[in-house]
Amino acid sequence: MDALKEWATVVKALENGEQTVILRKGGILETASGFNVEAKKFILFPTFEHQEVNHIKTPFHKYLTEVKANPPKNGTNSITCYAEVLDEADISSHEKINALSEFHIWSDSYIQERRNWEPEKPIKAVFLRVFKIPKQEIQLKSEFQGCKSWININEEIQAGEPVLTDEEIRTKLEKFKEIVN
Repeated sequence: MDALKEWATVVKALENGEQTVILRKGGILETASGFNVEAKKFILFPTFEHQEVNHIKTPFHKYLTEVKANPPKNGTNSITCYAEVLDEADISSHEKINALSEFHIWSDSYIQERRNWEPEKPIKAVFLRVFKIPKQEIQLKSEFQGCKSWININEEIQAGEPVLTDEEIRTKLEKFKEIVN
């Protein structure tokens, strides 16, 4: 199954229903194409690089503290959730990006930093529905390394439980669509 590499801190927020939107421009290896959604359903693959306290809004520092205190065993990673894409949009408008602040845990300064990298390219806003699964340990492979967004981990996962109710996700998705359209 395809997996999207995302900060472990953000994965915690997603699996706890406190984040529903990811904002991406792509990894260093994706500079030509930018970020593209390569799968409509994918595993969230926690990463531990580049996470800093100043990149996260203060109420969510607890997630950074938690992931730093509980790293995976050497040579493994822990998979705890997967996501389905419900909507996506390319956004260049500063106002629209700011209006999406309630949907994610990143600080305003970090979002601005991301906007300033390759400023001619829009930010891809992807609205996700996240499903919690029992923790699954997988072995890390060399092909998982590098600044790329998507990897294939060749693991099947069982069906999970949605972290937000149908009503909660519908309400948030409607608001997201009002902002990005």
